[in-house]
Amino acid sequence: MYRKLFSVTGKARKLDGGTLFGTTPRRIWSEWLSPDNDNQVELASRVLLVQQNGQNILVMAGSDALLAPLAPTCRCQRPAPGLLDSLARLGLAEGDIHAVVLTHLHAMLTPEVRRAVNAGDAPRLLFPAARYLVGRQHWVRASHPHPRDRALFVAPIISQLQSSGRLQVLDEHASEVLGEGWRLHVSDGYTPGQLLPEIEMPGGPLIFAGDLVPAMQWLALDLTTAFDRNPECLIDEKEHLLDHLVASGGRLFLARDPEVALIKVCRNRQSRYQPYDHHAVLHRLDS
Repeated sequence: MYRKLFSVTGKARKLDGGTLFGTTPRRIWSEWLSPDNDNQVELASRVLLVQQNGQNILVMAGSDALLAPLAPTCRCQRPAPGLLDSLARLGLAEGDIHAVVLTHLHAMLTPEVRRAVNAGDAPRLLFPAARYLVGRQHWVRASHPHPRDRALFVAPIISQLQSSGRLQVLDEHASEVLGEGWRLHVSDGYTPGQLLPEIEMPGGPLIFAGDLVPAMQWLALDLTTAFDRNPECLIDEKEHLLDHLVASGGRLFLARDPEVALIKVCRNRQSRYQPYDHHAVLHRLDS
């Protein structure tokens, strides 16, 4: 099957650095990502676009990028470019997207969007012609969240997905919507039932790392976040996935790294994972 892959970017997000890096001391992680005065670091919101058989498929880590942008509060306010702007640069409109693969449904909203949600004015979901693909195990988690991560699931997003008539809950590790050449790894360490798509490409597969490996720093096996539900499980899953990637000579797509979209990975003499062949943008990858 012939397919083309691109990276598209939404609005950057800010998260508390201490929460993001878990037990790693600030003096170490602040050398990786510089915090602001509020201890927040900026992360990318990067989405993978797959074009195949006349279909446009998006792969997203989390559901916050699925919300339509808020209307500007005044005419003089120029909104920052977002996901729709990135798609437009590739000649695609919102209605051209046929499917959206959601690795999981956590949504880390900006303060402005959070205020709108709390006021009962949640933005609509983007891509009105697309089917939304979510793993069944994670859908159950999102529909009945545990108190430990309840705040990460935004009720209006879940309800809009459920009422859309276009939600497809996946039981297997593949989908007829995606077709041949896709494999869906299931990861439980960050959140139960996270789906990590692997796409067959010449020279080795591309794996969308989701929030198992959000940025290059997380190639270190022992690096986890305060968001992880089961850090020990996550470490085992990370090692298994990265070993598979090294053996297959594939590429890793990073959804959160502020500078790098795509890497290859090797294991050095100390058995640590090392990135190489960095790409800031995935302009186009053809099969």
